[in-house]
Amino acid sequence: MSEDLREDLHQGPGADPSLPPDTKLTTTKQRWAQEGRFLTGRVTRPETERLPAGQHLVKDWPVLDLGMTPVVTREAFRLDVTGAVETALSLDWDGFRALPQTRNVSDIHCVTTWSRYDNAFEGVSTRELLERVRPAPHAAAVMLHSYDGYTTNLLLEDFAAEDAVIAHSWEGSPLTREHGGPVRLVVPHLYFWKSAKWLKGIEFIARDKAGFWEARGYHMRGDPWAEERYSDD
Repeated sequence: MSEDLREDLHQGPGADPSLPPDTKLTTTKQRWAQEGRFLTGRVTRPETERLPAGQHLVKDWPVLDLGMTPVVTREAFRLDVTGAVETALSLDWDGFRALPQTRNVSDIHCVTTWSRYDNAFEGVSTRELLERVRPAPHAAAVMLHSYDGYTTNLLLEDFAAEDAVIAHSWEGSPLTREHGGPVRLVVPHLYFWKSAKWLKGIEFIARDKAGFWEARGYHMRGDPWAEERYSDD
C-alpha cells in the first residue's frame, strides 16, 4: 500500500474533518493490519464449507463501530444513489419501503474472527436497485457512505451478488441502531466491514478506490474464504 493511503486520515496532513476522530477500536484494528493479526497461513478449505479459515462461531451478534452511533430517524432517513448511473435516486423512508422487498437467510463473517450462521435479513435486493438506476458502462465499483462518516468500497460484481441486500430488518424486527438501523448493506460473501451500517449513499464509480478501513491497511475486497484480511494478503 502506498504511503499516502497509510497516512492517518484524521491526524496527518490532509485530514478529513468529516470523519469521526480515531478511537481505541480504530487504532487497534489498524495495528492488527500492520501486524497481520488473525492470519492463519492461508489454510486451504473448499468454499462449500460454511466456516472460513481463522473464524469461530458466535451465537450473539457483536457490535463494532467507529466509536459513535448516529441517530437516524425514519423521518430524517434518505438514501441517495449517485455517480455513474443513468438514473440517480434519492429515497426517503416511504420511497425505500415502497420498493419490492426480499428476505434472505445468510451467514456473516467479521474480520475480527467471529462468524454467525443463519441470519434472516429483510430489505431491498441490490439487484433490484441496479435495475432501477442502470449503471453506466464504465461503472466498475461502488463507494458506500454512512451517516457516521464511514466509507467502504465494493466491486460492482460484489455489490450485485444474488444475496446482497439493503436491509432494514433482522430476524423479523427492525434493525437496531447499534447494528446499523434504520438501513444497512449486507453482503454475506465478504467480510462484514464491507456491509456498511447507517447507509445513506451509494456512489457508482469508474475505478475502485479505498474506503475507511481499506486506507488503514485492510484488503480492498475482503473475501473470507481467501482470508483477504489485509492489504498484502
